[in-house]
Amino acid sequence: TVYVAPEECRPFYMALKTNLLYDAAFTPNIGIEFYLGRRWSIGANWMYAWWKNDNKNFYWRTYGGDLAIRKYFGPRAKQNLLTGHHLGVYGQIVTYDLLLGNSTGILGDKWSYAAGVEYGYSLPVAKRLNIDFSIGVGYLTGEYKEYLPIDDCYVWQKTKKRKWVGPTKAEVSLVWLIGKGAADRCKKGGNR
Repeated sequence: TVYVAPEECRPFYMALKTNLLYDAAFTPNIGIEFYLGRRWSIGANWMYAWWKNDNKNFYWRTYGGDLAIRKYFGPRAKQNLLTGHHLGVYGQIVTYDLLLGNSTGILGDKWSYAAGVEYGYSLPVAKRLNIDFSIGVGYLTGEYKEYLPIDDCYVWQKTKKRKWVGPTKAEVSLVWLIGKGAADRCKKGGNR
């Protein structure tokens, strides 16, 4: 029987999560992250909200998601999978329609795209729960339209191109860990 070092083990381990910042903005969302081995992971997130009230000209429509690859590091990452400091790269897509009251509405009816780098820390709060704090900086581009609600119509004003360099991702996520725990991931008997 041969003991395999923790760095060489590849157990099935994943996380389900929800971004509490989106939840606070009434935007239901879900994320999933898979452990790939050697403290690498790949994850995807999706959000979708469609709230409207024609009487008050209130619209809150947004949907989209991101795909990220992360590398975990530091003492906590060595002890527990998907825990501790992490660096990553990500790509995003999003579309939206935002109008509050009689103000100017903003409609991004075609996809806007973003890509960037992220840093975060996943803090354990219970045996199978983490809180993940992440911030991403990158480039966002896309086309959007400005419109005004006039009578029962939404009157187009102008079309603009968005080009943004700066924060494009923020997460404070509640993370549920699923799979073999760090203590169980490498036992005598070979690679998992």
